[in-house]
Amino acid sequence: MPDITASLVKELRDATSVSMMECKKALVTTNGDIEAATKLLREKGVAVNTKRAAKATNCGVIASSSSDDGKCSTLVEVNCETDFTAKNEDFQAFAQDLSAKILSCDGSIADNEETQGALMDIVAAIGEKIVIKRDTKYTLDGTGCVTPYIHLGGKVGVLIELACEKEDTTSNDAFKELAKDLTLHIAAANPGYLTSDEVPEDVVTAERDIYAKQVEGKPAEILEKILDGKIKKFFSEICLVNQMFVKDTDISITKLLEAKGKELDDTLTIKRFVRYQLGA
Repeated sequence: MPDITASLVKELRDATSVSMMECKKALVTTNGDIEAATKLLREKGVAVNTKRAAKATNCGVIASSSSDDGKCSTLVEVNCETDFTAKNEDFQAFAQDLSAKILSCDGSIADNEETQGALMDIVAAIGEKIVIKRDTKYTLDGTGCVTPYIHLGGKVGVLIELACEKEDTTSNDAFKELAKDLTLHIAAANPGYLTSDEVPEDVVTAERDIYAKQVEGKPAEILEKILDGKIKKFFSEICLVNQMFVKDTDISITKLLEAKGKELDDTLTIKRFVRYQLGA
């Protein structure tokens, strides 16, 4: 049997992040073959995830990255079993690295072969079930910006694409501040839709039916007006452009965009957004 030196164990440890003891065991099993030992530890990672398949993964972290030119940004949610692991530096680095790799990835990062290998490595190192739950990439379409925001230490993540018509606007600090303020608003207000047009008809109908039962017995001539008012209020709660701005509740997001557009002499439009909440 070859001599399993401390330097060999350290080399495997550096490559896999698995404990020194597990690295030494793997090297002994594979007669000092570091490639075979790496494969063995990776297979052990698969075994851990399989063995713990039924375990709940409600903890974890949401991470984000942006391209150097600011035209592409990502979100990824990685789940684990415990808060202890969620705070682990290697686990957080794994999630952050994933968010960066999504920038150049077509399709879901979870389906990437290299990602699967890295996942098995971190599972073997930590010994918990780890799941890449979801990922999103926004690439700017036209003129504007794509802005990410991570809230509450990785428990909430937001991406927004804010469009303008003039290229000069994109470098204006007021435009950048608006994009950041909108991500803060989305994190806090949790809108379900961008506009009322996106709300499914069956959702609106169900709400209207509930309100109709609440106002039974009202005169017919005011009934529709009451129902329309309640639906309008419903939209103001769940649709981003209808919500009141969290930093100034006297102004709606639509009015905010109009005011900032006038200030910048441009037309500003929210094209899309996504909000992640850990475990949701």
